[in-house]
Amino acid sequence: MGGDERLARHHAAGKLDARARAAALFDEGRFVEIGALAGNRSEDGPAPAPADGLIAAFGQVGGRPTLAGIEDFTVLGGSIGDAGSAKRHRLAQLARQERVPLVFMLEGAGHRLDNRHGTPAPNDLQALVELSGLVPMVCLVLGASAGHGALTAPLSDFVVMTRAAAMFVAGPPLVKAALGETATKEELGGPAVHVVQSGVAHNLAEDDAAAIALARRWLGYVPVNRVAGDDQGPRRIEALLDLIPPDPRVPFDMRQVLALLADAGTLLEVQPDHGGAVVTALARLGGLAVAILANNPAVGAGAIDAAAAQKATRFLTRAEAFGLPVIFLADNPGVLPGTAAERAGALRHAADMFAAQHRLTVPKLHVTVRKAFGFGSSVMAMNPFDGQSLNLAFPAVTLGAMPADSGGRAAGLDEAERARIAADQAGGALNLADRMVFDDVIDPRDLRNALLDGLMLAANRLPKG
Repeated sequence: MGGDERLARHHAAGKLDARARAAALFDEGRFVEIGALAGNRSEDGPAPAPADGLIAAFGQVGGRPTLAGIEDFTVLGGSIGDAGSAKRHRLAQLARQERVPLVFMLEGAGHRLDNRHGTPAPNDLQALVELSGLVPMVCLVLGASAGHGALTAPLSDFVVMTRAAAMFVAGPPLVKAALGETATKEELGGPAVHVVQSGVAHNLAEDDAAAIALARRWLGYVPVNRVAGDDQGPRRIEALLDLIPPDPRVPFDMRQVLALLADAGTLLEVQPDHGGAVVTALARLGGLAVAILANNPAVGAGAIDAAAAQKATRFLTRAEAFGLPVIFLADNPGVLPGTAAERAGALRHAADMFAAQHRLTVPKLHVTVRKAFGFGSSVMAMNPFDGQSLNLAFPAVTLGAMPADSGGRAAGLDEAERARIAADQAGGALNLADRMVFDDVIDPRDLRNALLDGLMLAANRLPKG
């Protein structure tokens, strides 16, 4: 790699070196390296760059063949040379050809300034775009990543940043030279920017080892698969009656419901720090990998804002690509109104979310938990005859075009009329089930069992076993 001195500095910063990162990713630390001889310059050219600053390898992750490209910061700051660019393209080519997952680990300065481009390397970004939806792509940002290298992240299906990571179009020196703006790496593109605000990254990990472990765990769910386990059979969830308040205006944390619903220990929340009005998670139900999209009444009553809608749309497209059944748990008052929401494009992003759920060809199962108003019900797959394998509701749900109190006041209705509409909305589940909008109205304690039945109905579209 970059020699003893540079490796020692890298380790002193609490980071794994590139080959140690590869060993942590692959089962039993075993991998086969390709392109290790790249970067051996001619005698009259620049000094050799070992492996041209990119470790390319394949091995097994969870028993499944997987490819990986790992930038080596100890070699010319992990910058991308001509040979390294060709290696990146080779990895993408192999991933598509062999239909295996691809993992990138980033810590580099982007394209190398002294590249000679004697023989133009193929464009790896084009190859990554062509991989989208065909094979799972994971990107771990484990240090500062700039320019061309950083573009790998938004093209990937699952992105993790460590606390020491940052990614940006251009680093602080270039930003200062181009714009006169002074900013640290963290201010430009640290986790507080990309995990919380922009949503470019999905999850935050404490360090290299935790990020790599999270990548291994995520890869265990996609594409859709079934595994053996101890908690896969039917069971009633008695705690739901105490956990979910009957008053739809009282918040509760939907994450607690999901933890009880899924097979024990299998819930993996994706993008927990961004767009908190919805929860997106992978889990197993009866041993089967599933995607769960749920409103979270603990955040803005679960109202769909721009960030939540974008997060949900991105999640749904990945679920569709990798064959994951999608479970929708609806509990929201609609799309978020107000000047800030309108300027953020909440309506447009909610429309994208609606289109994404409507286009799903994988099994989808809907449950209205307490409330669903207006377009907020549509984006959560409640519309009747919209391709659901099962469309369910709890008994005490409130449904309508808009909440009776606020909507009635806006319409100038008197108190008595608002009370009448509220009573009608409170009986919505049974009224709609009478017209086959819902397939059934279920006891909340039977939620898991009902969803297992729905997955059984869809068994011909799911992996066998």
